[in-house]
Amino acid sequence: MKFKKRSDSPLKRMRRHGFRGYPVGTIIYYGPDNTRASKVAVGFAATESSESVILDRLYSDTGDVRTDPAIQAAILRILKEHGVKSVSMLENDHILGCPHEEGKDYPDGEVCPQCPYWANRDRFEGATDRADKARALADWARRQG
Repeated sequence: MKFKKRSDSPLKRMRRHGFRGYPVGTIIYYGPDNTRASKVAVGFAATESSESVILDRLYSDTGDVRTDPAIQAAILRILKEHGVKSVSMLENDHILGCPHEEGKDYPDGEVCPQCPYWANRDRFEGATDRADKARALADWARRQG
């Protein structure tokens, strides 16, 4: 019998414990491509009916915010300050998209000039067309089974 090694990350432990009530902390990673997260947005929803409010954005110019101990500690501190009971984040520390903000870092309706990887990609799959999406889905299914 194979045992799956569980992460020692406090954030992943919190996510693994599932919903334990409100308030809920939200953690979303962003990066110039799908391999390095250079930004994390930490949010907070006080109740089921409330919108998630971004509490802080943390950045790394050279490293990956998902593995930076100082940034992980800062995220935990923010969540603790707001009394978060549950954590919501994408599986496998998935990078959701470009770290630059439309309308702030580049014009509305345009593609970020600094992150060509994300142009015309499905942010949830990282695929550019139907064939890529089919391959991504097949890869995901193979990893699950």
